[in-house]
Amino acid sequence: MRKFATLLLAGTVAVTALATAAYAENPMVGGAAMYATKNIVENAVNSKDHTTLVAAVKAGGLVDTLQSSGPFTVFAPTNEAFAALPAGTVDTLLKPENKDKLVKILTCHVIGAKAMAADVTKMAMDDGGAHKVKTVGGCELTLKADGGKVTATDENGNVANVTVADVEQSNGVIHVIDKVLLPKM
Repeated sequence: MRKFATLLLAGTVAVTALATAAYAENPMVGGAAMYATKNIVENAVNSKDHTTLVAAVKAGGLVDTLQSSGPFTVFAPTNEAFAALPAGTVDTLLKPENKDKLVKILTCHVIGAKAMAADVTKMAMDDGGAHKVKTVGGCELTLKADGGKVTATDENGNVANVTVADVEQSNGVIHVIDKVLLPKM
């Protein structure tokens, strides 16, 4: 058993080292360079894949928050993720009278700490494969890491895959996801 644990630990260290080497430079997101010296908002506005998210952050009045010192981990849904919501959902959420609901949804994508993919992997492994975390919006996400893939599951059971991990920011990290995470309403 001890030999198995040693092999498992060695494998985890090798995967973590490989992931670290692979992400020595920030990955491109939405065709744009992401700079570790810029904050979440300064980088997100340059991604053509996140125009809906940026519009929602502006409509929700969250620009100042996401430009603050943090640290934050943002699970950033792509335009395609927002487009997969039922027809009219995004337009409805962007209306001023729905600002509270929009803010709740957006803040359920934000954790008040910097969690790189290796951190998520370690937390999930330490917790038997899944780690529950509270978001800034008070939602609970279940983070999992399996086979080098990281996922976030919302309170409704919707699973978002991290498609681009470890995009470092001056005030945290962004993980690009393929689904919008929704709180229980």
